[in-house]
Amino acid sequence: MAGAAGALSPGAAGGSGGRSPPTAEVEAVAAGWMLEFACCCLCRHFGEGSAAEFRRWGDVAQALINGFSNIPTHQKKIVYLCQLLIRIAKGKSLECHFENDQRISPLESALSFWTLLEGEEVKLEKLHEDIRRLIQIQIVAVHMEHGYFKEATEVLERLFTDSESDKPLRVKLATVVKSKDPYVPLLQSFSYDHLIIKIKSYIELFLQENETNFLIQGLLQVLEDHKKAATKQVESNGLGTTALQNKTVNDKENDKRNSETKQRPHSGQKYRVSSVLQSLNSFQNVENHGVALACGRRKRRWTYKEDLELKSGVREFGVGNWAKILVHGDFNNRTSVMLKDRWRTLCRIEQG
Repeated sequence: MAGAAGALSPGAAGGSGGRSPPTAEVEAVAAGWMLEFACCCLCRHFGEGSAAEFRRWGDVAQALINGFSNIPTHQKKIVYLCQLLIRIAKGKSLECHFENDQRISPLESALSFWTLLEGEEVKLEKLHEDIRRLIQIQIVAVHMEHGYFKEATEVLERLFTDSESDKPLRVKLATVVKSKDPYVPLLQSFSYDHLIIKIKSYIELFLQENETNFLIQGLLQVLEDHKKAATKQVESNGLGTTALQNKTVNDKENDKRNSETKQRPHSGQKYRVSSVLQSLNSFQNVENHGVALACGRRKRRWTYKEDLELKSGVREFGVGNWAKILVHGDFNNRTSVMLKDRWRTLCRIEQG
């Protein structure tokens, strides 16, 4: 995987001024926080079409990924998604290269990460297939739009195996390349804009499934690590079991007098915890700002066709399954919240 290995680990450099550097475990947790937050920001700005902010968070995510000597198993999906989005955003620029092989276009590189993402999931088969086909078609289409018909033929040979399931699409695309016409119906029906819409649908499902507050979880882990480290330090300083028992009794008495002072961390610990809390507040402000921007976007009128798609989706999947309805329906860049609100409106209209 490009850019995911070979860099120094975050704890390579030592501290200064006589202070001990943070432990490797704390650094790993902090890096995980930042990567997950960067991924969320990347997804949000991709969905909103904010190119400048997307590039900024893309640089942040890439730098964090480059800092891992090994990608943690539980964060592989996040890494794959970040790499996918960065490449999709550059999909029409054949001058941009992410692989050592200069023949590999951004979309072809994106396809490899989409394959990795598919391997991390066991559901959303239809959406997976739709996105895979759209990426494959657009890899060929982008080459044709630039007039690189020979390269488009070479791409076909790399993309498709001899499996029977790939044969119909391979034959159709071979015919399209021979025509040297980038505006044939097939390429127009499975356009780059259509690919972006499908990717946005996948992003929305991803964010819904990963909406747990990973920052709080990480904070609790850091506090637990500090508690263990403090205990070891007390023992190493020779205070002994009696001193630890006395400390426990005093702590219990303090708990009764003031429930807000359950633990009495040393000054360095207080500073680190305070910094983490400040970071949490900053992240929350950014997220709230994003929500406000999203809420302020201009509403678009629903078309008759979209209403039919919504009603059909409700009949098939039931009221409340808005994410599934969104994925399987043909909506014009809608969200699951929009579907829910529109359904309520339709119900009121029919009742009135």
